Amino acid sequence: MNNLRQAFADKMIEVGEADPNLVVMVGDISHGILKPFAAKFPSRYFNIGICEPSIVGIAAGIAATGLIPVAHTIAPFLIERSFEQIKLDFAYQQLGGNFITVGGAFDYAQLGCSHHCYSDVSLMCQLDNSIVTSPASDHEFSVLFSQVYNRGTINYFKLTENPHDFTFSNPIEIGKAVQIKEGTDISIIAVGPQLKQALVASKQLESSGYTVDLIYIHTIKPFDTQSVVASIAKTKKVIVCEELSAHSGVFDLVLRCWASQDKAQFKQLAIHKMIHDYGNYEELCQVAGLAPEHIISAANKLLSTVEN
Repeated sequence: MNNLRQAFADKMIEVGEADPNLVVMVGDISHGILKPFAAKFPSRYFNIGICEPSIVGIAAGIAATGLIPVAHTIAPFLIERSFEQIKLDFAYQQLGGNFITVGGAFDYAQLGCSHHCYSDVSLMCQLDNSIVTSPASDHEFSVLFSQVYNRGTINYFKLTENPHDFTFSNPIEIGKAVQIKEGTDISIIAVGPQLKQALVASKQLESSGYTVDLIYIHTIKPFDTQSVVASIAKTKKVIVCEELSAHSGVFDLVLRCWASQDKAQFKQLAIHKMIHDYGNYEELCQVAGLAPEHIISAANKLLSTVEN
């Protein structure tokens, strides 16, 4: 299937049947795919409308009764617009809940830059007791949701409309990076949907005779420091590819975990400034400098650099 929004709807049915405490709220989106859940559990499905801070407040009230809320709508409205409510109603009150968004980065580019979202991951990482993920396949989302939805933590799932098609042979675990390729020439650390671009770039680099150590990050918090440090120790040349703000993104986490180690070279491919363009996903990856050719160019520059 590999459609994350449909995977979300299917997962709600699966978990809702097993756990009568699950309550789903939406902000006037995904009605069609959630009709089966609404029909099966009418007392546990609510369309709150385009009132995102209110969704958060209602979700907190639901959590305070011992139920497990799921709040779902477009990323900039649920996280950026409503962040103060998440901070006050969940983090300060030490409540757990699940926030599931679509339209991260620039998936909704056809509706303009008001629907872009680059800073949500950074915001959610700053909350105590939060778990922050960017799954880019239906399998990842399903597994990660099952692992944490009822932990009493603040769980953020940033879903993409542009999933990769990689098939994992290793288990998916919260807080554990996935080794996609093993190499010694350069490390590429790809976050969420950027795995698709990184796989294309890696294949071309390998055709040029290089070996790529490709690490995939689906969980930003908790961050898998051990896997990242092990990769950098092998290659000492690192590219981080993320559809997140260049400020306080995964690149910062990578630098922090390597700070006291030996010398290495780093390059960040991220969203360095607000994008005002319209276009499809591939076109805006070009604008942001996140297309496969940008990864290849950055890799070639690092690989051609002679360390002093």
